[in-house]
Amino acid sequence: MNWWIQFDKFKLRGKLPFISMKRKTNLFQKVCDEVISLDDSIRFAGISDKEGILLAVSQRQNLRPLLSDEERAQYAITAATRQYTRLRWEYHLGRIHYASSRYEHLARATIPIADVNSTLYYVLLLSFDPDIQNLHKLIMGTIIPKVRKWKKRLLLANIESN
Repeated sequence: MNWWIQFDKFKLRGKLPFISMKRKTNLFQKVCDEVISLDDSIRFAGISDKEGILLAVSQRQNLRPLLSDEERAQYAITAATRQYTRLRWEYHLGRIHYASSRYEHLARATIPIADVNSTLYYVLLLSFDPDIQNLHKLIMGTIIPKVRKWKKRLLLANIESN
């Protein structure tokens, strides 16, 4: 790593409040729990880092998951990889808000959490009931505004962990 970049990070650390690993984990969990509470059609919310490592998850009460924990972890890795690839095209296509897929048994969406330079830091992973009719409206009108509310703190948590 370039020593100027390391020096700049060191200077930033002196100016930013320290976020402990415990507080960071609680922050991720709080975001997932809040997202789950936004609508009854949301089955699952998880946050992965840019590598696809799940940092926190929350799911609707009394829900029987369709995937095992291992399958969910594999999904997070592939979702983060796809988000990273999508961000590469933002220069030509404009900012990506979210990506979604509809399956027979559920609908899924991923929302990138990136900085102004389109550097990916986290991915919000979501699943919804298969019969959801207002997916776009729910994501754009309810979930993304919540993500924006948390974004600064999430990006700050990333800076402090490096």
